[in-house]
Amino acid sequence: MKLNMTLRKITEVMQGRCVGGNPEDKIVALVTDSRVVSAGDTFLALKGRNFDARQFIPQVIEKGARVIIAQEDGFKIPKTNQAAFVLVKDPLKALQQLAKYHRLNSTLKVAAITGSNGKSTTKQMLRAICQTAGETVANVGNFNNQFGVPFSLLEIQPKHRFGVFELGASHPGDIEETAQLAVPDVAVITNVSAAHLEFFKDLETVYQTKTEIARCLNFGGTLVYNADDSYLSRLKTEFKGKSISFGFTPGADLQILETEDFSFVYKGEAYVLQKTFERHDKLNAAAAAAAAISLGLYMDNIKQGLLQFTPMPMRLERIEQKGIHFILDCYNANPASMKNALEILGREKTSPRIAVLGDMKELGDTSKDYHRLIARYVLDNHIDRVFLAGPHMRYAYEVLKTAPTVKAVYATKVESWLPTLKKELTPGACCLIKASRSMNFETILKEI
Repeated sequence: MKLNMTLRKITEVMQGRCVGGNPEDKIVALVTDSRVVSAGDTFLALKGRNFDARQFIPQVIEKGARVIIAQEDGFKIPKTNQAAFVLVKDPLKALQQLAKYHRLNSTLKVAAITGSNGKSTTKQMLRAICQTAGETVANVGNFNNQFGVPFSLLEIQPKHRFGVFELGASHPGDIEETAQLAVPDVAVITNVSAAHLEFFKDLETVYQTKTEIARCLNFGGTLVYNADDSYLSRLKTEFKGKSISFGFTPGADLQILETEDFSFVYKGEAYVLQKTFERHDKLNAAAAAAAAISLGLYMDNIKQGLLQFTPMPMRLERIEQKGIHFILDCYNANPASMKNALEILGREKTSPRIAVLGDMKELGDTSKDYHRLIARYVLDNHIDRVFLAGPHMRYAYEVLKTAPTVKAVYATKVESWLPTLKKELTPGACCLIKASRSMNFETILKEI
C-alpha cells in the first residue's frame, strides 16, 4: 500500500497518539506482514481474536521500520530511537478510517458489488468494461471482508479513474461495515440465496444484510439490483433513490433477451453482443452493464469490455484432459450455485455425465435439508453417475442410493472412491467437480 501522508496526518486520521518521530515525516509504504517489512516502511500491527502482531515489533524495528502503528491497550513501547509509534484504540478500525479517508480524497468513481452468488464474476466483468475507459483498481482475489476491503481501497492511486470492489458478508452488519468505507457511487446486488446460513439463519436476514449497501451510497448514487430475484424485486417499491434493475423479467430496466448471444434492451434500444454466456453469466453481464451505465460509460465500452472478459479459474472453468471434458467449479458452493452447475452439466450432449460433489459449508441447521435438495437437482438434470464426499453429502446419498436412474457412490473422503472414478472417466465423458472451497476438490483433477 503506497501512501503519501505525513506522520501528523496519519495520526490524526487514525485518531491515535504519536510518540517520537518528526510529525512532518512522510508515510509512503504501509505494511501489515512483518515478513516483508523493509527499511523505511510503516508497520501496522493488527490484532485479532487469535493473533497479535505486536509480538513482531522488535523484528520489524530491526528490519528498519520507521513507524509502528499498534493498539495502545496493554502495550509498552520498547526503548528505541529508530522508530516512531502511533498508538490507537483498535488497529482494524484505524486501518478502516485511513482507507475511508484515502477513498474520499480520491477523484475516481467507485462501484461496490455484493450478493450471494456472482460477485466476483460481476466484479471482473465490470472491471474489464471500466478498463476500456481508464485505469481501474479492484480487489485482488477474495479481499472482500473487513480486512480486505480497506487494503484494497488503499491501493487507489491518482492515476485511477474507476474502482470496482467486491463486498462479502458472513454476518449481519458486514456489508455496512465495508460499504461505508467504499462510499460507492454505484452499488450492485446480484442476488439473495442460501449462503452462510449458519450465521444468517434465514434468507430474510441475508436480504437485509445485502441491502445494507444501499444505505452507504454516495450522494446521488445509483443502486443496481436483480429484478428476477424474489427478494430483491421488493426494492422496486422499498428503495426510493436512483436505481437500475436488470434481469430476464419483463419490465426490468435492463431486460436480458432470450437469445443465444448476450443481448438486452435498455430504454427501448436493443443491444447485441456476439458472445455466448451461460444463463447465470448473462445475469452477471447484465449487472456489470447496468453498473457501467450508472458510472457514465457507453455501450461501446460495455461491448468491448465483455468481449475481453475471461472467466476466473475454478468458476465453471472448462478443461479438456485425456479426451474428457471437465467443468471445474471449486471456488465456492451453496445451494443456488450447485443447482446452476448441475443444470449446466445436464445440458451437456456428451455421455456419461458425471457429477463429483462435496459438502456445501456454513449452512447451519439447514444443511441436511439443502444437501438432500442436491439429490433432487441431480435427478432433475438426468445425471448418469454421481460421486459424493464429505459428512454432509451423506444426506444427498440417502436419497440417491435407491434412485434407479443414477449410480451414486459415497464416502466421507475422496480417496475412498477415487480409483472407481478414474475407471468411470472414459473419453467423451463430461465431469463436473464442485464443492465448497475448504474441500479442496481441485486436487481431484490433479489425481486423475
